[in-house]
Amino acid sequence: MSALPRLCRQAWEPVLARARGAVVFLDAAAAEALHWGGGGAGELLAAGALAVKPLPADEGAAGGSPRAVFVLSGPLRGSAAAAVRAVLGAGAVRCCAVLCAGEAEGGGPGELEETLRRWMGPGGRAEAVLRGPPLLAPLTAELGLLPGLAALVPPPGGPRHGGPGELGLGALPAELRAAVRVLVGELDALFGAMGLREESFAVGSLSRVLAAELASYAPARNRRRMAANRASVVFVDRTLDLAGAVGHHGDNLAEKILSVLPKLPGHKTDVMVNMVELTALQTPDEACSIIAPGCLAQPNDPAAKALWESFMNLKQKEAVMEARRHLVEAASRENLPIKMSMGRVTPEQLSSYIQLFKNNLKALENHCSLLQLVLATVQTLKHPQISKWDNFLAFERLLLQSIGESEMPSVLNQLLTMIKSYTERMPDDYTCEDFLVLLVYMYSVVGEIKGGKELDKAEEEVKKALAKAICDEPEPSPLLLKITGCDSAQNLTSQKATDAVDNIFKSLRDIARARMHMKQFNSIHNPGSNTHQASYKPLLKQVVEEICNPDRPDPVDIEHMSSGLTDLLKTGFSMFMKVNRPHPGDHPLLIIFMVGGVTVSEVKMVKDLVATRKPGTQVLVLSTALLTPLDAVELLFTTDHPQPDTDI
Repeated sequence: MSALPRLCRQAWEPVLARARGAVVFLDAAAAEALHWGGGGAGELLAAGALAVKPLPADEGAAGGSPRAVFVLSGPLRGSAAAAVRAVLGAGAVRCCAVLCAGEAEGGGPGELEETLRRWMGPGGRAEAVLRGPPLLAPLTAELGLLPGLAALVPPPGGPRHGGPGELGLGALPAELRAAVRVLVGELDALFGAMGLREESFAVGSLSRVLAAELASYAPARNRRRMAANRASVVFVDRTLDLAGAVGHHGDNLAEKILSVLPKLPGHKTDVMVNMVELTALQTPDEACSIIAPGCLAQPNDPAAKALWESFMNLKQKEAVMEARRHLVEAASRENLPIKMSMGRVTPEQLSSYIQLFKNNLKALENHCSLLQLVLATVQTLKHPQISKWDNFLAFERLLLQSIGESEMPSVLNQLLTMIKSYTERMPDDYTCEDFLVLLVYMYSVVGEIKGGKELDKAEEEVKKALAKAICDEPEPSPLLLKITGCDSAQNLTSQKATDAVDNIFKSLRDIARARMHMKQFNSIHNPGSNTHQASYKPLLKQVVEEICNPDRPDPVDIEHMSSGLTDLLKTGFSMFMKVNRPHPGDHPLLIIFMVGGVTVSEVKMVKDLVATRKPGTQVLVLSTALLTPLDAVELLFTTDHPQPDTDI
């Protein structure tokens, strides 16, 4: 078992040890970590839990049980504290344990226990456990997410005033400051569990704050004195390259499954797989809410886990062939009458293999995890969004070409002709959300734009057309409602649509400026030439190539964040003598932390690059979320960024 999945299991040990005879309450992010890395709710029930319930809980959720265990993804404050208090205040619980993250400046377990006892009333017993490793969701052996910080995103424009050096922790809004503190604590706990002595590096302004905080955080400094395993941690701001988050250049099955299938309720990453095909149910209901959905996370089944890794790591065609191979092997192990066929794998062929399992309960039970992943493949390949995927890709290539050849106003005018309202749209025309995806791609790729009347006029036209199209939606999607800040279609006035679109274009201008202060990584656009097409060159690829450069030049835009006097002295001396500055390629373990989300394609690219350029270096990608194009749009433009959790 590689380090990441092992650490994720370890985080759940204190919960399992206390679960017997108790009702276990989890917040959404903790549930997501359990789902991917802790073995799911089954693990808690097997350890003797009476029930597993969500937090915030319904009234009477403790079900009269006197024992409760609460698992929080963050510290015990704000809305999390209110949710725990509501359960304890109902009076049924006499004995409780809370597992939560420690606070950088908060009180110890003693103070928390005092508070919990107060909430329970006289005679209550309480235990507060500050956990070790954080609640990570390990999507693969090399990719870990922190679901509790999924809403963390660097401000698009970076620091407003002056140069990039001015942004410190104090300059951030309170909610972002709180999130940075939580993240630093979580990373320190994770690196502690891994026995790491890390050097921190940063690309981008929020990353610089994070790296500096981690370098100077007192517990982390003590840990680094004792730890033996050397590592480089490189923080990278997502907002420096949003084309990577909304683009369709990845030829990857996992990316497509995550983008087109509906999300599992309450989850940021996993999706619902329709399982009707395995039943005898005849239903016209597309979503089929009466049969529980399947999903992608199968941490307890080695074959399914291996197939999921293939979906993440291989090209689509190879991944689909792997799905067939696993299915054929499973069928022959169960002696099912399978007809082997070579050649191209079609969704129909996979469906016909799945049908063989349908009337054989033993085979269904043995291979249920595998069947969920293959059904996800079939449903994705048949999905109408998939033909659109290639349209997006073609249009993005066209944009790259025209951005190189003409100014932004004429590119916007090209886009304008394609904006159609609901009644005029054909199935393969772009929707309002699709245009937001394309706009983010354009503004991120183009970089610094020359302002002026022409640009203002072109933007105004697009804004008007887009606001009108949003208003004309008979049933606006949840995403459009979120972006316009409305709770229903009735409230979506043309004023609200106009305001939302105005804000979006303010953000787009910021997005275009994001790389302004970069010297080396200031462009993600190759304009092309007579012989070569224009292309997109991912920022993350440029960063990793620089890290793996065998000549080890002093990195220009990858800043080393030091803690302590010795580093300052070194910097002072380096004016007079040759002192080797720390380089992110120095250590056997490279950790890339994408602040604000990462995509499947980016994770694969980082792995492949390091394997070819710097074999022998182990690589781990950590992030706050796994993004699809629409997730990225939601993260950037929805009005409800995380509110600061103030103490109760």
